[in-house]
Amino acid sequence: MGVTIKFTVPEEYTGIRLREFLRKKCGVSASLLTTLKQYHEGITLNGAHARVTEMLKGGDIAALTLPEEKCTAEPAKLAVEILYEDEHIIVFNKPPYMPTHPVRGHQNDTLANAAAFLAQQKGQAYTFRAINRLDRDTSGALLAAKNSYAAALLPKTVQKIYVGVCEGIITQGGTINAPIRLKEGHTIERETGEGGISAVTHYEPVIAGGGHTLLRFRLETGRTHQIRVHMASIGHSLAGDDMYGGSLEYISRQALHCAEISFRHPITDEQMTVSAPIPEKFFELVKKESSGKLL
Repeated sequence: MGVTIKFTVPEEYTGIRLREFLRKKCGVSASLLTTLKQYHEGITLNGAHARVTEMLKGGDIAALTLPEEKCTAEPAKLAVEILYEDEHIIVFNKPPYMPTHPVRGHQNDTLANAAAFLAQQKGQAYTFRAINRLDRDTSGALLAAKNSYAAALLPKTVQKIYVGVCEGIITQGGTINAPIRLKEGHTIERETGEGGISAVTHYEPVIAGGGHTLLRFRLETGRTHQIRVHMASIGHSLAGDDMYGGSLEYISRQALHCAEISFRHPITDEQMTVSAPIPEKFFELVKKESSGKLL
């Protein structure tokens, strides 16, 4: 068995069955409970094997011992910075030009491969579960869970702030509320238009210069290529985003970066914020000295 997660039963849960406590208070999925019931020490109460039908009293210690996992990607030694790591989660600063998961043509050069190598070096093994996915050419903070329990809770609390450099000068912030759909005849490219899925993007200019604007983005929805499609739709494509009308003259990839990710820790319930320094190239595009920080 793998990692053990312990929960102290509050007084108000006295008289409640263990199953209800784990499902309602602790957020344990029904499928995970089913899996754990197959192991003698998968679910314990006060150190002894327990059935989920047992009644609780305040102060009891319920514990889940999760099954051992294997890395599902081939380990590969790649240059990837770790911004934060503990027993349950890890936050990478994903570089540009690196896919998140193995796909056709990229079987050994993805973030999942890098994570498998780093885990191997530390004597660990876990299934790579990306909570926020980033496009191949988008850089920045990417949160991954090291176990199924953390993976189930994290998506409910995650918030992200992106920064990007758009073509043209933008002096005022705004909101783009336009549905996004797959472009007819394409399998990847999107566009705004009737019949698409609701998408809302808030943007705020930070620095302008050199014919470009560095902006901060906050998303209410998480549609594929959302920022890229929305900014192109108002005539301000991301620099380097040639799929959506951006020029490759100054940068060879879309100038988009996840600069900050906030979430509640799945075990401690602590509110956490992890930042990824803004690439220096972004500041070069707006002709400003780099600070590397979210302004």
